[in-house]
Amino acid sequence: MTREWLRHPFLRLRSGQAAQDDKRGAARKGGSVKTRSEKYEELRAKRAQSEAPAGADAVERQHARGKRTARERVDALVDDGSFVELDRFVVHRTNAFGLDEKEFLGDGVVTGHATIDGRRVFLFSQDFTVLGGSLGEAFAEKVCKVMDLAVRTGAPVIGINDSGGARIQEGVVSLGGYAEIFWRNVQASGVVPQLSLVAGPCAGGAVYSPAITDFILMTEKISQMFITGPEIIKTVT
Repeated sequence: MTREWLRHPFLRLRSGQAAQDDKRGAARKGGSVKTRSEKYEELRAKRAQSEAPAGADAVERQHARGKRTARERVDALVDDGSFVELDRFVVHRTNAFGLDEKEFLGDGVVTGHATIDGRRVFLFSQDFTVLGGSLGEAFAEKVCKVMDLAVRTGAPVIGINDSGGARIQEGVVSLGGYAEIFWRNVQASGVVPQLSLVAGPCAGGAVYSPAITDFILMTEKISQMFITGPEIIKTVT
């Protein structure tokens, strides 16, 4: 009976014949089949790249400003080994203004869930080393995803903010991403706790969301919250 079940066409394990079919299909397309070890090596390389997507020099500049990186902040906040990252390899979709020649794994924000003193939380940590922590379409989708999961599971959501605001290269798409986040802030109000840590100079859209969360925490001499810069204020007043 067990053998009959294993032979079921919808449940059988991949066989040598199936692997051969894959190879034939790849050959017809003019491609090549990578071995499992090659795929694992690619995955390890991507994970290593995603640790510092903008490079080691960008990390050094962040440290020189007296600030931790996005991942270092997460590691310092949550219980050891509890962080489960989501959408680690997501990248931006725009190819305007030279971004087609750049690829930053994670798109400037680290998202996921973890525990703090054993309690489940969802969180995002903005990465200032990637385009100044600016928010783009994929960035916003990642943040919205963890906010939705927090509401669905009744867990707090924590935002670690270090961003210059909207990603100008993505134009109104970036602004639309902020609208999605603000809407979720309002919907989550009174439903789950929302906490914001302002860990650097944050401007524009990067401070509107923290302003409507339940708690805002700032660091002395480093945190800043402002709507826009002095040059723009001079222009319009």
